[in-house]
Amino acid sequence: MDIDPRRLRVLLAVARTGGVLAAADELGISPSAVSQQLNKLEDETGHALVVRTPKGSVLTPAGLAVAEAGEEIERALSVARARMEGGANIAGVVRVGGFTSFVRTVVIPRLPEWRIQYPQLQIRMIEDDFPALMRLLRQRALDAVVIELDSTTTAGQRSLGAGMIEEPLLDEPWKLVVPAGALLTTENIDLGRLPFPWLGVESSAANASVLGRLRESTGAQLETVHQYQDTLTALALVAAGEGVAIVPTLALTGLVQDGVDVLDVPGLGTRRIVLRRFDRRRSASLPVDTVARLLRESAAAFDTRSTS
Repeated sequence: MDIDPRRLRVLLAVARTGGVLAAADELGISPSAVSQQLNKLEDETGHALVVRTPKGSVLTPAGLAVAEAGEEIERALSVARARMEGGANIAGVVRVGGFTSFVRTVVIPRLPEWRIQYPQLQIRMIEDDFPALMRLLRQRALDAVVIELDSTTTAGQRSLGAGMIEEPLLDEPWKLVVPAGALLTTENIDLGRLPFPWLGVESSAANASVLGRLRESTGAQLETVHQYQDTLTALALVAAGEGVAIVPTLALTGLVQDGVDVLDVPGLGTRRIVLRRFDRRRSASLPVDTVARLLRESAAAFDTRSTS
């Protein structure tokens, strides 16, 4: 398969904007030129990459695979650009939003190292929940946000704004947390028939999506009690025998709670952590590109440690 990599930019624009017309506006070329480049890319790959619908253009599975390759090339070029510029020459303030476990575990331990590596780069962290982070990003009060998703969330459900891009950072397994000794065996656990209710979590949290998925797959009601935001609260409630909870691996890092068992259970799936920001072609910023690279590298290093 011989692909002209310059055509990947066109496919990415269609994926990010949702249509040929919007992609043409994004790239500063005519809609016919966008269509021609897509047709040539499909000829080169031998696959249909885009399906036109009344609501816009949607990438096929083959199109998604090619677009992911295009994003990898973009990221590699961004890394090369930042390294050529040199740390001492990168200056500015980058405002990054994120959720508790990622900020605490992946970002904060690396801040001293990054401060030495990039003395003129100021990284400002803002911790908040998903709705608030996305609102601040759309208002340009943040330059990038790190958010969590259940891995089964489809691209169509993610509601990326115009000109917004999403970069994967880390996938990690969901864990089942139960009162210590509550389950005599961890084999063949029936998630729809646990002897405890489920702890409730705010509806925008990725954990809530897992509960919804389990309700569909098990056909059970999965009654919820209480409602928590912080993992420490969830662990305390579980230790008190008030219920069971779904918690991501990252959130458990460094936490010690007596009276609970943390279990790996088939069917829980994984949590996907992604970085969202606006396409740098609309708002070119070497500092933001640099911080995005640092976050990717830090997440990759954490993933390596957790699986080694």
